[in-house]
Amino acid sequence: MLNVALLGAGRIAGVHATAISTNPGSRLVAVSDINADAAAKLAAQYGAEARTTDAILADASIDAVLIATSTDTHSDLIERATAAGKAVLCEKPVDLSLARAQSCQTAVASTGKPVMIGFNRRFDPNFAALKAALDKGEIGKAELLSITSFDPAPPPVAYIKVSGGLFRDMMIHDFDMANFIMGASPVTMSAVGTSIVDPAIGAAGDVDTAVVTLTYADGRIAVIKNSRRAVYGYDQRVELLGSEGLLQAQNMLENTVVKSTTAGVTGAKPTYFFLERYMPAYAAEWAAFVVAVTGGTVLPVTLADGIAALAMAEAATLSARSGTPVSLASVLT
Repeated sequence: MLNVALLGAGRIAGVHATAISTNPGSRLVAVSDINADAAAKLAAQYGAEARTTDAILADASIDAVLIATSTDTHSDLIERATAAGKAVLCEKPVDLSLARAQSCQTAVASTGKPVMIGFNRRFDPNFAALKAALDKGEIGKAELLSITSFDPAPPPVAYIKVSGGLFRDMMIHDFDMANFIMGASPVTMSAVGTSIVDPAIGAAGDVDTAVVTLTYADGRIAVIKNSRRAVYGYDQRVELLGSEGLLQAQNMLENTVVKSTTAGVTGAKPTYFFLERYMPAYAAEWAAFVVAVTGGTVLPVTLADGIAALAMAEAATLSARSGTPVSLASVLT
C-alpha cells in the first residue's frame, strides 16, 4: 500500500484526491496547501490529515507525493520531495522556465527517485486506443497528425497573467500528445497566435487562439489547433493519417441520443469541460503511477517527457512572437 500526500487543495487536487483514494494500491494520508482551510476541508473529505508541506516531507512513512500546487512551485517541490526520498507525480508543466526545469532534472537524477509528469491525456481510453492501433501497424506509417483542443470558455485574465501563456499552460498537453503518438519530438515548429476571443488576454501578453505546425526529421507533419472558446463545449479530437488508413478519436458527448426527423438530424454536444471529459484518464494515470512505483518499473511518463513538451512550448512561443519557424534544438542549447 502506497502512503500518499497531496500538495495542493484546489480544483485539480480534488480530482487527484479521488483517484488516490479509490485506487486499491494507495492511501491518501495527508494534504497541504497555503490555504490551511482548503487543506483541512479536502483532507477531512477523504479521511486524511491536514499538515504543512515541511511536515509531510519529513515523514518517512509517506512514500509518494502528488504535486498539484501553482506552477511556479513545481520544480522546488519536486526537488525537495525526491531529496526526502519520495516518489513524485507532478501536474504539468514542470516549470514556467525551461532552464529551471532542466536544472530540476539534474537535481532529481542524483536522488534516483521516480518522477512522473501529469500528462493525463495519454491515459484517455480513446487516445490510448488510437496509439495502440498505430503501434500495431493498422494504418501503416503515420504521416499527418491533427490535434484539436478547444476550451468552452477562457479562464479569468488574472489566471492568464500567471499561467505562462497558452503554449505552456494549454497547448503543452497537445505537445506531449504529439510526442506520444509520433514517438519523437519535431525538428521545427511554426506558430501563429492571436487574441480574438478576449482583448484583455492580448493586453495581458497572451493569445487565446493558436495554430502550431510541427515538422519531423523524416518528413511527417503535425498540426495543433487551440482556442480558449468553443461555445458548444469541450472539443477534444485527434486524427491521424497513415500510409494505409486513417485513425480518429472523436469527442465524448453528453449522451449518445441522435434525433432524426424531417427537420434534420441532431445529437448531443461534447461534454462541457475537462472534469467531465477526463476523469477516467486521471484515474488511469494514477493507477499507472502506483503500478510503476510499487513494482519498480519504468514510469509511463517521465520528467524528460515534461521537459520535452516544455521545450516545444518555448519554441512555439518564440515562433509566434517572431513570425518565423523555430528549431527545437535552438531552445535546448
